[in-house]
Amino acid sequence: MAVVTKESAAAFRAQGYVVIPGVLDQALLARGRELAGAMLAADPPPPGQTGPYFLWPRFGAAGHELLTFYRDAGIGPLARGLLRAGLDVEDPDFAQLATTLPPWPHRPGGPHVDGLTGPEADGRPGTFSILAGLWLTDQSVSDQGNLYVWPGTHLRFGSYLAERGADALSRVEDMNPGPYPDIELGEAVQATGPAGSVLFAHYLLAHNIGGHDGPPGAPARQTLYYRLHASGHRDRWRTAVTDPLAEFRP
Repeated sequence: MAVVTKESAAAFRAQGYVVIPGVLDQALLARGRELAGAMLAADPPPPGQTGPYFLWPRFGAAGHELLTFYRDAGIGPLARGLLRAGLDVEDPDFAQLATTLPPWPHRPGGPHVDGLTGPEADGRPGTFSILAGLWLTDQSVSDQGNLYVWPGTHLRFGSYLAERGADALSRVEDMNPGPYPDIELGEAVQATGPAGSVLFAHYLLAHNIGGHDGPPGAPARQTLYYRLHASGHRDRWRTAVTDPLAEFRP
């Protein structure tokens, strides 16, 4: 059974992301691919499309197969290993099926931060604690639709917000293009690992979708994303974005 080790937690704090291999066994992988295939069959991309194609199923009161899948895969308890003692992980209320259809030679010009273009019902920005990406396809090598990340930017973004106040997160006009603020980014890297891995990324980490250099008709990259809130996050979101390690274990 996969666990978050002390080393993985330290890497997450320092780099803003960590890849945990072997979370989904072969049975869960097959089930996840079957769920993704059914969703894409019901709502397929336009004929001839290449590049990214996303579906955003919401769960609702009746639940959803992707919520059951999330629970059966143990993603909440696994993510809890990154959090400070006393914090739990709330169940997500939606998922994202992210596919990248080859060929799509692409390198992102810059990063973005999620949740700013559509605020929550209470008006706050759509912050969360951890982005969890479940890799249904192999991403062991680069340019297979891998996510680009800019290590350490969660800390520098947190400093930017600490200087300006948490509400600066909502001033998207100050963070163009992207949206992501004008901070030192450093060098981007592509997250890699085998199918069945789970990527955990800090909410503030700079990231963006990468290209897929496979030939026409090659399998698309498929990732299931869940946006995870530590318990109480919505009440302390200002602290969480101005002190980016406040929710995470030392």
